[in-house]
Amino acid sequence: MSARFEEIDWRPTAMGDISLRRRRDPASGADVYEVKLGDEFLMSSLFTAGEIALAELGLAKLQDAELDVVVGGLGLGYTAEAALDDPRVRSLTVIDTLAEVIDWHRRGLVPLGTRLTSDPRCRLVQGDFFAMAADSRGLDPMEPGRRFHAVLLDVDHSPRHVLHPRHAALYQPAGLRALAEHLHPNGVFALWSNDPPDEQFTSVLAEVFPQSAAHVVDFANPLQGGTSTNTVYVARTEPGPS
Repeated sequence: MSARFEEIDWRPTAMGDISLRRRRDPASGADVYEVKLGDEFLMSSLFTAGEIALAELGLAKLQDAELDVVVGGLGLGYTAEAALDDPRVRSLTVIDTLAEVIDWHRRGLVPLGTRLTSDPRCRLVQGDFFAMAADSRGLDPMEPGRRFHAVLLDVDHSPRHVLHPRHAALYQPAGLRALAEHLHPNGVFALWSNDPPDEQFTSVLAEVFPQSAAHVVDFANPLQGGTSTNTVYVARTEPGPS
């Protein structure tokens, strides 16, 4: 049986001190993994429904037989794992700004680390997703200008509540248009948010993408009791020539 609480790793980063913790849930007896940035909780293995739905809802819109996918934000790996569960995914590029988080997976310190690092379709890339999305060279450092069938983003709490001020530009029309240039025709951009559907952001999406929708994801919250929700936005680029 694991210890009741353990801080597995703690490191200073450019965004603040980041820590990986494991605690035993008193109700289920299961290990719960948590990531904190400073005093702020970033993610918990207790709540993964939204991260999984991000991949499932985004990829469900695609009809291609083989998919090249980007995940922005590695975290504990649940969005990446859900993408790999889709047999159509032939390549998955996962971008995280923190080398420390990638190292947790490579060292097997988190439950999904071995699954992600052992799958030949999956490549973990250390980089600033937001800077890469705004750059014409794009989201694959090894292949500038490469296009993808889907970009799945889970970094900020929401378009209004960002982890760093420089992220805010992505959620404006110019930022989304730059990101859309890295997608194939009929490509998908999907975004996780901890906030309810935001009419202002929905309008921005509709200004850039011909198709877009906000999906509310319900999940049980054993800490607060009852049900909590996340939002997954899914948008598609213009179709290609027939």
